[in-house]
Amino acid sequence: METDLILASVFAGLLLAIIEGIKPGPLLTMVIRETLSGDLRSGLWTATAPIFTDGPLIIVSFFFASLIADNPGVLVTISILGAAFMLKMGMECFKIEPPSIAILLEPISSRRAFGRGVLTNLLNPNVYVFWFLIGGPIMAASVEAEPLAPIAYAVSFILCIILVKCAVAFMIYRLRDGMPIHIYKAVLAACGIAMILFAAGYLGFAWTQIQAI
Repeated sequence: METDLILASVFAGLLLAIIEGIKPGPLLTMVIRETLSGDLRSGLWTATAPIFTDGPLIIVSFFFASLIADNPGVLVTISILGAAFMLKMGMECFKIEPPSIAILLEPISSRRAFGRGVLTNLLNPNVYVFWFLIGGPIMAASVEAEPLAPIAYAVSFILCIILVKCAVAFMIYRLRDGMPIHIYKAVLAACGIAMILFAAGYLGFAWTQIQAI
């Protein structure tokens, strides 16, 4: 057993997860949005999306890393759908009011938040680009030296990125109660603007892929 390689894979997974976890992006924006508009459970459920999106993608990318590279049309479709979804979520941010007690006690809000988190990740073309063009080939290369190395990398990455985003949700939730209404709406407006910019970025990415076809 190549212990050094396994530990190096774990370290790489943790480091990348911390960077990706705190880096502004569609999922982090959605975590903040759901925590502010719902409750802590909504934010935490949204933060768990990677285990249901990245997990299957890791397995698929390990065996079919060249699929996306050979079929840019797949990324075009994902990007356009993602742009539409992010635009819708972004526009809604400007109409969200501070949650009432009834909303906070509504069990289904967390499930809806989880669904939005999963959709946010599934419709993010960057997730596919990373795992199919970078993560997949890296894991495929290391499996020859140590079969457990890619597993260690994937597991450490997913668990750590979820924990980082959960920490962000908890921090936002703690700040929310003492947040003035105008600050609350300003933060949500910033999330809305960010989501609209992500939508524009998705469309730009789709255009570059169309030109490559």
